[in-house]
Amino acid sequence: MRILIVGSGQVGYFLCDRLSCEGHEVTLVDRDEETVERAQDRLNVMGIVGNGASAEILEQAGIKDADIFIAVTNMDEVNILACLLAREYQVKVLVARTKNIEYTSHKAVLSKEKLGIDLLINPEDAVAEELSKLACDSKAFDVAEFAEGQILFQGYRIEHDSPLCDLTLAELGELRGMYRFVVVAINRGNVTIIPRGDDVIQAGDRIYIFAPQQELPAINYLLKSEQKNPKANRRAFILGGSRIGQQVAQNIEKLNFHTKLIEKSEERCYRLAEQLHKTVVINAEGLDVPTLVDEGLADADVFIAVTENDQTNILTCLLARQHRVRRTLALVSQPELVGLAAELGIDACISPRLAAAGAILKFVRRGEIISLTAVEGSNSEVLELEIGKDSGLLKKPLKDLHFPRGAIIGAIVHGSKYEIPTGESLLEEGDRVVIFTLPEALQKVERFFS
Repeated sequence: MRILIVGSGQVGYFLCDRLSCEGHEVTLVDRDEETVERAQDRLNVMGIVGNGASAEILEQAGIKDADIFIAVTNMDEVNILACLLAREYQVKVLVARTKNIEYTSHKAVLSKEKLGIDLLINPEDAVAEELSKLACDSKAFDVAEFAEGQILFQGYRIEHDSPLCDLTLAELGELRGMYRFVVVAINRGNVTIIPRGDDVIQAGDRIYIFAPQQELPAINYLLKSEQKNPKANRRAFILGGSRIGQQVAQNIEKLNFHTKLIEKSEERCYRLAEQLHKTVVINAEGLDVPTLVDEGLADADVFIAVTENDQTNILTCLLARQHRVRRTLALVSQPELVGLAAELGIDACISPRLAAAGAILKFVRRGEIISLTAVEGSNSEVLELEIGKDSGLLKKPLKDLHFPRGAIIGAIVHGSKYEIPTGESLLEEGDRVVIFTLPEALQKVERFFS
């Protein structure tokens, strides 16, 4: 497909990288000549320097032949205007990233339907939702839900004292009777492995698993992950009163968290106090450790840093760990800092670029894709697909299907039932299949299920 992307920030560059690797014909438009040249040097894309909201520049970039138009600059108005121009050129799929709630709320005067844009994506909403889920989990650094929450995809770090350390996948499989989950990938350094039976889980590995929602307590027990009674009042500190911080506070208020939110702007504190019903809003700097300690930081179950500064988020999480906060979560936008933060001991880092990119990538996929999650630290993805009535895969054992190397089926959902698959599992019409795939297998997986 011919894809035209306006904006070469973190989201735009990530999309260019992913889509060009999949063989799509990608053109990038950005005002900054140096940025465009860097993208052309490193990626298989064509670059055009200029204003993405200019009809002349868009024609130069080949808008008349584009199948998909994606506008992801840092300015909402530019993204929307660019999409409106692309609509006049009859581009089939239009996508815009917006930061302003006025465009994405249910009461928006200019909704995506009125604008004629297929997808208006606000990364902040997805980020706040993921942070809220991670706040409730005592071990996972990555979490996603599939099949309406029946199936969980989670990432865990393996410590030296982990019961899984030095076990082969075959030995782990022997526990299947007690623990219903499957390890679909092992991340070791910069390498992601689709494991076989003789692969050994090592200290320092990051493993990714699929498991039914109801199995989570047993898995936490296996991983020595003590969880408090969900009905008990857990304590959370949130640093940063941005829209993300406010939304996280609202979400975890409903989950019986006793929450304190720290914001340095006094004016913003007053607005937050009016909108948050149970959260205590504190006017203080994030690095004002004595004030945080006086407010009970050492008794917190989770510390969530969501300021606009990555370094501040990382540093304050490290300070929280020094005061024995049980779990630390950080908003980290710069890709190169995500791995660093993990190495320093921060439990989970959430990237806004992946939240936006995952939603956008779903729009350019072939096949019956229901949902998609991009995995931080690699080009891997988790896909949820539906099996159609004309599929040639029906009623055949998985062991006979020659599934593409570099991908693995983690779960199959049959209506209201689900299973962690074996070689004898059968696919039926309407089944939903959840798959972990490495980048080199992605196109093969799409063709396999198309």
